[in-house]
Amino acid sequence: MNRPSTTVVAPTLMIVGATSMYVGAAIAVVLFDTLSPSAVAWLRIAGAAVALVAWARPGAAAWHRSRLLLAGSFGLITAAMNIAFYEALARLPLGTTVALEFLGPVAVAAVGSRTRRDVAALLLAVVGVILIADVHWAGTPGGVLLALTAAACWAGYIVLGKRVARRGSGIEDLATGFVVAAVLTSPLALGLGPAFADDAPTTRLLVAGLAVGIASTAIPYALDQVVLARVGQARFALLLALLPVTACIVGAVALGQIPRPVEAIGIVAVAAAVAVRSSDDPDPEPAEFGGR
Repeated sequence: MNRPSTTVVAPTLMIVGATSMYVGAAIAVVLFDTLSPSAVAWLRIAGAAVALVAWARPGAAAWHRSRLLLAGSFGLITAAMNIAFYEALARLPLGTTVALEFLGPVAVAAVGSRTRRDVAALLLAVVGVILIADVHWAGTPGGVLLALTAAACWAGYIVLGKRVARRGSGIEDLATGFVVAAVLTSPLALGLGPAFADDAPTTRLLVAGLAVGIASTAIPYALDQVVLARVGQARFALLLALLPVTACIVGAVALGQIPRPVEAIGIVAVAAAVAVRSSDDPDPEPAEFGGR
């Protein structure tokens, strides 16, 4: 049986994290005018690494090989997810990319479904995301492959993220993991060349990159660790459907973009999915945040 605090707090933290993520996405628009998608993705990874290390200040134990192996794997698969998603966006419509990437969480939620209620919640979430995303099946085969790669990495992010959360040192491992990811993907930094051109506002671009790392990665992924420590990975995967819902709400509040009737139906479907799944969570007993 779910604790009331978990039922309310988990979706709330997901919405807060999603809001931060979309603020970062708005900042990233500035960078796409000058830098390649993979260069922006690397700035996001490196910016998150700097912010998380400054915040968590991981001790010597966090850098030990036994801990660093899992943390580094988690950081790398998260980096790969971001890079593949940005590259897919350069080749596919946003709605198509979002829908294809969401197949990752759908797979995790499907594997963790145990009851008819679970299946009903999953179907509602899938329908809701498709309606909200405004899917247009257009683009290149390469873009589809990149979006599916991002989907696979998102599934890996959930599974490895749950393992990191269970160790009870999620924020520290998040910090060291992103350091590993930033170092191993550093060849992508070669794409930052345009930022150092004579007519480029170098400082503004690099500060914007750090801001993207904080808003789009450090804050939402840290909140993910808090949620993953409290719920099973299947329920967490379903909660990720709240991301496009949050995007709609942010667009309505900040930009006056009132959701169309189809999008409104999608929002209701996702909300119903979260409510149905939250009322019956058969995932393995979650580890407490700060526990083992």
